[in-house]
Amino acid sequence: MIGLKALTPRGRSFLASGVAALLCALVLGEQDLLRVAVLIIAMPLIASMVVARTRYRLASARRLSPARVQAGEESTVTLRLENVTRLPTGLLLVEDTLQYALGTRPRFVLDRMESRGVREIDYKVSSDLRGRFPIGPLSVRIADPFGLVELTRSFTITDTLVVTPEVVPLPPVRLSGEHSGGGDSRTRSVAAAGDDDVAPREYRQGDDLRRVHWRSTARHGELMVRREEQELQSRGALLLDTRRHAHRGEGPRSSFEVAVSAAASIGVHLSAEGLALRLVTDQGARHVVDTGQSWSLLDTLAVIRQSTARSLEHGVGALRQGGGDGLIIAVLGALDPEEVRALAQLRRPGVTAVAVLLDLASWDGASWDDVAAENARAARSVLTGSGWRVLDLPAGASLADVWPQAGNKRSAA
Repeated sequence: MIGLKALTPRGRSFLASGVAALLCALVLGEQDLLRVAVLIIAMPLIASMVVARTRYRLASARRLSPARVQAGEESTVTLRLENVTRLPTGLLLVEDTLQYALGTRPRFVLDRMESRGVREIDYKVSSDLRGRFPIGPLSVRIADPFGLVELTRSFTITDTLVVTPEVVPLPPVRLSGEHSGGGDSRTRSVAAAGDDDVAPREYRQGDDLRRVHWRSTARHGELMVRREEQELQSRGALLLDTRRHAHRGEGPRSSFEVAVSAAASIGVHLSAEGLALRLVTDQGARHVVDTGQSWSLLDTLAVIRQSTARSLEHGVGALRQGGGDGLIIAVLGALDPEEVRALAQLRRPGVTAVAVLLDLASWDGASWDDVAAENARAARSVLTGSGWRVLDLPAGASLADVWPQAGNKRSAA
């Protein structure tokens, strides 16, 4: 038997009325009133028994389509409820749990679910904020047809919606030196690369006879072939400035969110171009993105937050230690002269360096003094003088509009 706390106000009223009628019937000796009192008292008790049998016999599942969306896009949540008992349910009040960023909690009413019946409910969620948002658990309030008893059934399963930064499609740009080791070719012989694979190997059935290495064949007394050239994976590094003091504004339109979106757009673009990418922040190396695996970069950027670091020292150090990058792209906020000099030294022969400088003075409410403005002008001058290609990104501008400048060598002059 379930407790009285499961009774609705209507159920409590019935029970109180039945008890009062029962006392009056006993005092007055009215048999008809006694029968009415017993009936009134029995109704909520019987309803409790019926609802209690359905309490733990519901199955629930949830599906997100898609489970990963960009900020501002919608995902469809499908709830599936199944009555696994042989008895039909009464009224079902369904409520899913959402974080405030996804909107208000969805609530639905199901009049009745037959034995072994299944119901599916769809609703949409969206968020202007990046992040990983749990959805659930689901709660179902089960009520009898007369509204006398109501029980809450809570499920434990939750699902996660990943909201990634906005990705802007970028036009194709020729970035010379983007392939590790320089040059335009995506492949290089293993001998030139200095791998242990350089020695010829014995002939195997099916090998192309044009690859026979005659000098080694004569030396070993058996047919030897050259090893195949192996493709060297193109490599690049993406530096994202996450320092709180280096950005201006709040919310989805802040310079930090624009920087994260720019990093995501560049990363997706370069990954599609066949570049293996290292994500580096002011706190050091964060993530390695293999070719064609841009979703992993987006998942990392979905949860990245502003840091309390005061300099880019660790980020610059991580770029130096990594080495082998044919392309370096930095998305930067406010810089001081020392940081600019450290970045300038990263530009070496055979390495293409692109800096996306956020024009912080264009952000509403940005505190911008003469010193900060002079530092911004000096940063652009020093970086271009050292061979960086510098792109200015003001508030409200699209990265796609300024991205073609990344392929313009004159911007580094």
